[in-house]
Amino acid sequence: MSFLGFQENIMKSNLHTHSSFCDGKSTCEEIVVAAINKGFTSIGFSGHAYTDFDLRYCMKDTEGYINEVKRLKEKYKGEIEIYLGVEEDAHCPVERERFDYIIGSSHYYALNGEYYPIDSSPDHFKRCLEVYNYNVEKMAEDYFGHFCDYINERKPDIVGHFDLITKFDEMGDSLFLKNEKYNRIAEKCIEAVADSGCVFEVNTGAISRGYRRDPYPAINLLYILKKHNAKVTLASDSHSVETLDFGFDEAKKMLKDIGFKHIFNLHNGHFVKEEL
Repeated sequence: MSFLGFQENIMKSNLHTHSSFCDGKSTCEEIVVAAINKGFTSIGFSGHAYTDFDLRYCMKDTEGYINEVKRLKEKYKGEIEIYLGVEEDAHCPVERERFDYIIGSSHYYALNGEYYPIDSSPDHFKRCLEVYNYNVEKMAEDYFGHFCDYINERKPDIVGHFDLITKFDEMGDSLFLKNEKYNRIAEKCIEAVADSGCVFEVNTGAISRGYRRDPYPAINLLYILKKHNAKVTLASDSHSVETLDFGFDEAKKMLKDIGFKHIFNLHNGHFVKEEL
């Protein structure tokens, strides 16, 4: 995905959107209609790519998904820009050329041939902690190590929820966000990918679900992205029409306070920067 210059018109967009083709609640067309009614200039679909090791959340009908988004592109042409994206897991890359963009995310640990989901539920995450004997520093090193290697080698168009490992950290005693050793690991790792050229999403999804008070990445990591002049975009990780732009105003204010001047959105098939 290429980059162009400044976009003067205020754009409203969300490129991290899940429909009923995976674990979302709304159909693609319901999402498009809602986006138009909310004044969106564009909407990007990012169904969870097929993962053969875990069929609970991923798309089982990728062809149907692709055909439906293409149909909607044509039907609503002139009303809203629609993009065919996909959220691939770092452990299971897709055929990239079939999509307008890819979001690269890491939802699993792979240990001894088994895949452990880190974000599906607090109980599943507790199992991850048990596998690591609650050694959260080692857990973070393994999680970010694999994810950062993937980012630098794959260079996805968008990096999804960089520190997803902290999704449930505010639900009890904090093991990560208040842990200085963890924060040093996370900061070192985001430094290693900040110059990758990827767009990093500022993801409000866990806030809308009641798990977190702040977006991913955590604010200390956003300061590092700012220091490297990395590109960011707003993403709600929406799973229903009600959350397409959840928390965007608050996230924009936070980014401005950190020192960001622009966010990036897709327009006419290119990433363009919009003034905050």
